Amino acid sequence: MWVVSSVSPGRSSHLLTVAFLILLRSYQIVQGHVEKSSSALIVVEEGGDEEATVGDEFSDEEDLEVFQPTDHWQTLKPGQAVPRGSHVRLNLQTGHREVRLGVEQMRGEEQRRGEEQRRDRPHETSQSYWSAEELKLKLKKMKDSSPRSGAAYQQDQNKFRSIEDLRKDLATLNLLVETDFQIIKRLLDQLNRTSSTKQRLQILLELEYLVHQVDNAQTLCSMGGLQLLLGGLNSSDFRLQDRSAFVLGSALASNPTVQVEAMERGGLQKLLTLLGTQRPLSVKKKALFALASLLRHFPFAQSHFLSHGGLQVLSEVFREDQGGSVRVRIVTLLYDLITEEELHSKVSTDESPDRLGPRSKGSLDPHSKGSPDQCSKGSLDQCSKGSLRAGLQEGRWCSLVPELLDSAEHDWREKGLQTMLAMVPVCLDQYRRHGSLPVSLGSLKAQYRDLVHQEQALGDDEGYFREILDLLHTLELKMK
Repeated sequence: MWVVSSVSPGRSSHLLTVAFLILLRSYQIVQGHVEKSSSALIVVEEGGDEEATVGDEFSDEEDLEVFQPTDHWQTLKPGQAVPRGSHVRLNLQTGHREVRLGVEQMRGEEQRRGEEQRRDRPHETSQSYWSAEELKLKLKKMKDSSPRSGAAYQQDQNKFRSIEDLRKDLATLNLLVETDFQIIKRLLDQLNRTSSTKQRLQILLELEYLVHQVDNAQTLCSMGGLQLLLGGLNSSDFRLQDRSAFVLGSALASNPTVQVEAMERGGLQKLLTLLGTQRPLSVKKKALFALASLLRHFPFAQSHFLSHGGLQVLSEVFREDQGGSVRVRIVTLLYDLITEEELHSKVSTDESPDRLGPRSKGSLDPHSKGSPDQCSKGSLDQCSKGSLRAGLQEGRWCSLVPELLDSAEHDWREKGLQTMLAMVPVCLDQYRRHGSLPVSLGSLKAQYRDLVHQEQALGDDEGYFREILDLLHTLELKMK
């Protein structure tokens, strides 16, 4: 049953007013939510630089699920809240909101991770350097730390293995560790067995590398290797003569033990024979090297060298050499013989024969002054000195050595001038009678003055050419 009632005009206007107020309140509520939502986001295109930062609008996070962002963009699901300071953007390609940590949040995260790492590793520091105070403190702690106990030290020593244990392990790997003694013995055995010239040359080259050490050279002698080298000097193959003389010279250098044995086995005569006969220049160079190694600091060998006409042999080699490389070696050896003889003469004047001991009485020792079968004990130095003076005059060295001044090599000129000054007591009269020598000295002085001026212009007041100019000036003064 339908009931129809009538409403008065005043009642109708009241209902309309209530409805309008309800509608207006609903619009305000909706508008408030829209403004709150729109103020929190800024729409950016993919790859754009502008982002939205979440501020106070999301202050009611306790009523929502809080999303924990990272330093990478991640999709934000509906209904999730994000922490304050996060960056939010709307991806227009996917239509999803994305969020990541803000700049300040990422800095805080890095700082937190660094602190955790330092707590986990307290002995390390994030700095790659220490200040001066920190270094002093660390050094003080090291100094104050107590030394390790004997048991701890012994425990560390036990970590190292002996050579025998290492050899056993290497033997299982088909490896062999040889000492220099074993290598020399093996090479000498091979040198005795083989007849191949190529193999012998290779063996001699390996020996030359080893005998530079004093102990190895003495080991070579004790195994009979010196006899094999002297035998190689008599070989019919010039290559074996060259290589044998090379090894012999390396073994003799500054090694009195090897020098004595070489003299006992006739090494001096064999070397003089190589130099005095027809041989290639390369062989004579190596023989001269071995001869110089035998004579230096060995007065006994020097005395025998002079008595066997060694200076005459060298003068013939000097004349044969036209290139000059052998000449400068000979002049250098001659200078060494003269200066050593002068040194021994000075020592002998300060010491009596009784104080010199048995070595100075002609015994076969590198420090002996001569041979008893040639000179009396009281005149060993005078006899040796007289033999050297006579050899210089007989070999006409007073006219041969100045020939080095004609060379274009400054080093050769320097060695020639040094030797000429050393020979002044013997050759002064011949220098004065040499017609072209004063002219050569004057020409060289003018040349080296110009070179000295060039050195001084470069800021070098005491250069190499200054030394040569001083030698020329000294020689001129002695000739006046």
